[in-house]
Amino acid sequence: MGVMNSAGFVSAGRVIPEVLTDIRYYTSFNFVGERIDGYMAPCALMTRQTALALREVSRQALERGYRLKIFDAYRPQRAVMHFVRWAENVQDQRMKPFFYPQVDKSRLFQEGYIAARSNHSRGSTVDLTLFDMRQGQDVDMGGPFDFFGDLSHADYQGITDEQWDHRMLLRDWMLENGFKGINSEWWHFTLANEPYPDTYFDFPVTDLPNEISAP
Repeated sequence: MGVMNSAGFVSAGRVIPEVLTDIRYYTSFNFVGERIDGYMAPCALMTRQTALALREVSRQALERGYRLKIFDAYRPQRAVMHFVRWAENVQDQRMKPFFYPQVDKSRLFQEGYIAARSNHSRGSTVDLTLFDMRQGQDVDMGGPFDFFGDLSHADYQGITDEQWDHRMLLRDWMLENGFKGINSEWWHFTLANEPYPDTYFDFPVTDLPNEISAP
């Protein structure tokens, strides 16, 4: 079980007022098909250090006509265990056509899509994309958030040059501001110098009490 303490965490929107959120695990539009345990509000929580670094990314994005859109940030350990229980129930495949059409659900553990621990639970990982303010829509990244398959790999070659450029734009901005990515998910970044590298938290995602905006 994770640590039940939200000290040192902030809501992204309090630090980055222009950020957009689409917290998928608070909704039923995710690979499980229902709200995930621990998501009691559609908030993007993260360590203060992560929010401050992300604010610099947002400033660069705004200069180019984009805003950041966050799909997930801090994820309670209880949510991770919800994923594990879902993956063990191979009969529940209601969201397969949308999120894992080419992957056998019985192989989600073996292929690394589901695990009993997530770096999201340490509070310094964020899943995000870019929103084009001129077009009024999400940037085309060549594949959707949380899709299980090669299409989601950051270096996937079967996309258009424009889609590739969009992925690299987001990746470059994140890396320039202290984050590191992973190849398997174009949307996934972790603060390289994360403050709690060995701690997995389990407090729920909700409005934080007595929170103040970061300077």
